[in-house]
Amino acid sequence: MTHYQSDLLRLLDERGYIHQQTDAAGLDALAARQVVPGYIGFDATAPSLHVGSLVQIMMLRRLQQTGHKPIVLMGGGTTRIGDPTGRDESRKMLSDETIEANIASIRTIFSRLLTFGDGPTDAIMVNNHDWLGKLGYIELLQEVGTHFTVNRMLTFDSVRLRLEREQPMTFLEFNYMILQGYDFRHLAKTAGARLQMGGSDQWGNIVNGVELGRRMDGAELFGLTTPLLTTADGAKMGKTAAGAVWLNEDALPAYDFWQYWRNCDDRDVGRFLRLFTDLPLEEVARLEALQGSEINAAKIVLANEVTKLCRGEDAARAAEATAAATFADGGLGKDLPVLTLPAEGIGIVDALVGIGFAGSRGEAKRLVAGGGARVDGAVIADEAHHIAGGGGELRISAGKKKHGVLRPA
Repeated sequence: MTHYQSDLLRLLDERGYIHQQTDAAGLDALAARQVVPGYIGFDATAPSLHVGSLVQIMMLRRLQQTGHKPIVLMGGGTTRIGDPTGRDESRKMLSDETIEANIASIRTIFSRLLTFGDGPTDAIMVNNHDWLGKLGYIELLQEVGTHFTVNRMLTFDSVRLRLEREQPMTFLEFNYMILQGYDFRHLAKTAGARLQMGGSDQWGNIVNGVELGRRMDGAELFGLTTPLLTTADGAKMGKTAAGAVWLNEDALPAYDFWQYWRNCDDRDVGRFLRLFTDLPLEEVARLEALQGSEINAAKIVLANEVTKLCRGEDAARAAEATAAATFADGGLGKDLPVLTLPAEGIGIVDALVGIGFAGSRGEAKRLVAGGGARVDGAVIADEAHHIAGGGGELRISAGKKKHGVLRPA
């Protein structure tokens, strides 16, 4: 572990957020002597972000906790184009009205985790459509285009991988990295931003912004990325057998959100407590050291703490009570049927038959078609749905009264 002088980098380092930095010593010195405005960009492709974005939101929270200023950049402009990073196909175009509605909806999660206002360390939310939408094409080419070479742009993974797979990439998407670099330059000039953070897949885009600010304005800017976040079994954060784990209450009930954390892999407990909760590191160390079935107590703490942050204390308390009633109290928990979930997973039809909720595959298919099959509270409407193995326990239900447990082998 590196010895940092600033509270910001010390906290980010201790809790496992740091993967790459453009100039660690320079950022550390800056953060030790002044308030550093830092930003992360979020696209507005849906009305809610999911758990995969939570590590970035928590980074902004850590920025504020250590006396710095978080800037939430909503990609109202770049959402109209689409980031090719990690994508094999072009993104669907959204209307202006849809994007605006998505941004308004997404703001709710930031309002829970950050303090917004006009103070020096209060968070602000900005929309890059406000400046990108006014940027003339000729102006962009003259001012910014001269600082990017096609040779270098072709080496970035987001572009190179698409070309290697011979998958089409529109000129629109090719421009994305130029616009993201321009965002950093604009925020540096208008909001004093000195730091851009993001996931490791954004490293190339962040470096572009740092270099663009230096070339155009002589600005000293900094970049920092987090490690690529996957669960212990290699799955991407925020995806489950039942679908995406949305952060907004209206996109996913609090109980199902709570269950996602309660069912995490034993190996992920300590890491998730450091990244996604405000618990002191001594308490995290105590919880992650628990052995055997005692680790379940740590998972309940994790589920409660993350749900409290994202949904509020009442939601966390209610979710824990519901879980206790479903799985533990009144014989319901003890008597729940259990089906061993193979490492390779299982189809929903076979799971319903295997656990005894359907007498035949035909009956199981009718149950699915009628909307009566659920995994972790989410309705499974496709009879071909495959439940992934390798994670924690899952709740499987048929109708309102039949509940069972899919337990990893």
